[in-house]
Amino acid sequence: MTQFSVRVATAADVPFVETICQQIEESALKRGTGIAKRSPEYIAKKMLENKAIVAFTKSGDWAGFCYIETWSHGKFAANSGLIVHPDFRKEGLAKRIKEKAFDHSRKMFPNAKLFGLTTSLPVMKINSDLGYEPVVYSELTEDEDFWKGCASCVNYSILMSKNKTNCICTAMLFDPKEQSEKRWNFIKKSKVYERLVRLKRAAFLKFTGKKAAEQVSLQRA
Repeated sequence: MTQFSVRVATAADVPFVETICQQIEESALKRGTGIAKRSPEYIAKKMLENKAIVAFTKSGDWAGFCYIETWSHGKFAANSGLIVHPDFRKEGLAKRIKEKAFDHSRKMFPNAKLFGLTTSLPVMKINSDLGYEPVVYSELTEDEDFWKGCASCVNYSILMSKNKTNCICTAMLFDPKEQSEKRWNFIKKSKVYERLVRLKRAAFLKFTGKKAAEQVSLQRA
């Protein structure tokens, strides 16, 4: 099993942008679906803005990448361009990159809704494990710049024919507010359960104590 280092990208990683863009494009062509095409300049900008995640082997070989974008004035954020070098696939690296991008996004934009569009079942599973849920397209950002990014996808005509309400990709969303409410409800339910257990235990002890007292009385009689 290959050992990897997964971290936030820095200016030192800019020399790898050409390789990253090439791998993203080749992956999209192979799958017959589109990943929003980005220029090397755009990817480099993300690295310099502290909005990219990179993975390298312990020997220094580039292994994977993902970047963060924000939309609708920071109300939405997306972890985009997830790519793993073909030599290092099926080693769990995509999940590690996605988890790092998710944690970094939550730190940088704690109130933003995180979303993604994907046709990849493994990515859907990773998203689900992180707390994302499938949603309709209308719950995503309405920012036109985001949807323009789909223009390089082979399925763009389908998206436009559906007036951006549906396409081949599955939309998934992580809403921090909903997750917080779910956690609060879980805590409340847990407290109710704990209180119920205490009451039942007290009732049981009272009952067993009463029975014990009755046994003592009968013995004395």
